[in-house]
Amino acid sequence: MSYQQYELTIGWLYPKLMSTYGDRGNVICIERRSQWRGYSVKVLPLDQSATAADIRSVDVIVGGGAQDRQQEIVMRDLQGAKAEAMREKIENGTPGVFTCGSPQLLGHYYEPGFGERIQGLGILDLVSVHPVENVRRCIGNLVIEVTATRLARDLEEMTGSKAYLIGFENHGGRTKLGKVEALGRVVHGLGNNGEDGTEGAFYQNAIATYSHGPLLPKNPFVADWLIQTALRLKYQQPITLPHMDNTLALEAREAMFKRLKVSIPSVTAAKV
Repeated sequence: MSYQQYELTIGWLYPKLMSTYGDRGNVICIERRSQWRGYSVKVLPLDQSATAADIRSVDVIVGGGAQDRQQEIVMRDLQGAKAEAMREKIENGTPGVFTCGSPQLLGHYYEPGFGERIQGLGILDLVSVHPVENVRRCIGNLVIEVTATRLARDLEEMTGSKAYLIGFENHGGRTKLGKVEALGRVVHGLGNNGEDGTEGAFYQNAIATYSHGPLLPKNPFVADWLIQTALRLKYQQPITLPHMDNTLALEAREAMFKRLKVSIPSVTAAKV
């Protein structure tokens, strides 16, 4: 099968309720980078009207942030057969990027500053707690070194260098990891809780992170990893994505690292 014939369905989790801080840009990034390579792309909203069959039909999942009230509405809807379908997809390796409120959704629970604990799906071994009101939010630019073993290896193979991600965090909740692997080590910023130096989580092929921005346009090689992983799983073939010119995105990354006074190895533009 030539790469032009590949089809990709992006499942967008609750776009009207969980799209805080421009996280829809992650959907756009995956969509455009697939289309530019000639792939056919469909974006399927996974909202209150979606069914368990809809969830099972997608090839990659994108979830964004939400306020506490919206997150509570989502959790009331994502129950029963829909919850089982989501659990099944992630356990079977469907790739996805889940930002801010979405990892809390996939964890055991989120405890807001006010109100009752919101039970999660328990897919990721983590819990999130919003401290008392007078505790400062975690806000600012965020740089992490990817340390999740398999993802770090895959991204280094794709780019030719160790993977560093840049984003922007804005969260009140503090996340503590259980046995799930951290996505990365904080180089600049606060990360999961501002205490243990971890940021995000990585499980199967699901990337959980507090990085807004949105994340993928700032780190296009991660978008390509999601696309490639989704296509390999769907078509059961050793698919490698055709090269794209990422010069502008990589120059923007370098400018941001310089502004933050963060010194990291440069990504090799020729390889991504």
